[in-house]
Amino acid sequence: MRIVTGALGLALMAVGAVLLATGGQIKDVALWLAGAVVLHDGIIAPLVLGIGLLLAAVPARGTVRGALVVAGCLTMVALPVLLRPGRPTNPSALPLDYLRNWLLVLAAVAVLTGVLLLARRLWRRVPRR
Repeated sequence: MRIVTGALGLALMAVGAVLLATGGQIKDVALWLAGAVVLHDGIIAPLVLGIGLLLAAVPARGTVRGALVVAGCLTMVALPVLLRPGRPTNPSALPLDYLRNWLLVLAAVAVLTGVLLLARRLWRRVPRR
């Protein structure tokens, strides 16, 4: 099974390489990949490391770290519609207020994290038999 899966993966990579080479988009893909490396190594990685250092002293750092991971994932999913170039010609293509909705979801994550932290604190105060 491993050999079949590996061979299928290699075949799909070959199809992708042929389509990339014949489509004339090599420069665009190279620019996108270079931008992804700069974005990750220059902005995202230092930001995550800095936040990790700041969270080292927080007592509930695991819960806060989990909330930040969820917020980061939600932001990555929302980035295409948040950074969309201009208005679409078809108004039904992106009909919602995505910035407001993204902020509402982030607020819900923050509120649920606060509720979880409060519930854990109260649970510790309950006397056990």
